[in-house]
Amino acid sequence: MLENPPLLTVARDPRRPDSAQIAAFQGVPTSFVVDAMYGAGALSNRIRPVGESRDLVSVAAGPALTVGSGAGDVLALLAASPSVRKGDIVLAAVEGFQGCAAAGDRVCGMLRNAGAAGLVTDGPVRDYAGIVAAGLPCWATGLTPASPFANGPGSIGLPVQIGGRQVETGDMIVADHDGVVVVPYARIDAVIAMLETVKALETALDAQVAGGLSILPVTAELLASDRVKYV
Repeated sequence: MLENPPLLTVARDPRRPDSAQIAAFQGVPTSFVVDAMYGAGALSNRIRPVGESRDLVSVAAGPALTVGSGAGDVLALLAASPSVRKGDIVLAAVEGFQGCAAAGDRVCGMLRNAGAAGLVTDGPVRDYAGIVAAGLPCWATGLTPASPFANGPGSIGLPVQIGGRQVETGDMIVADHDGVVVVPYARIDAVIAMLETVKALETALDAQVAGGLSILPVTAELLASDRVKYV
């Protein structure tokens, strides 16, 4: 007979970006980060900021602390606070289960007290008013009053599958009203370097649009070329 798995598996001292790398992503729109990765990195658009219709502050950027739970279970997330380092974004993966909440207001409050800068989950959450009061930016698939169990097994600090991507502790997370983007740890420096180019291009294009630009020159050239057939 196989032995029962441990209730929790916790990674000790996982890798983490340094302070300069973390600072480089503060205040950067998720769209810029995706462009700097040539269109990659975004989690499923089912994962949305909680309270977006009320224009709550839903902006966060920091290293991922991954938490893996089974469908409908919250034990690993309840045990994650001692692993949180100030500024971490906690990613609570629940296998995309939608039948009950992946977190609630008290969990959000405890994570905030531990120093977390945000919570991202591929399940719904509950206790909307309490989450707002807790002040922890949260991204989820929606809201539900249904309660989870706390039976395990689960993991803290190990790779998880969430929102269509594998995420590891130490990857950079950037989240805002548009959604959530993951920058793999190995690509952090390359993306930071590319962000400067993206920012410059976006700033220049914004100025052109404000000045009356109605069509991109490259698009106008295409329309005037023999590659377009008019009928």
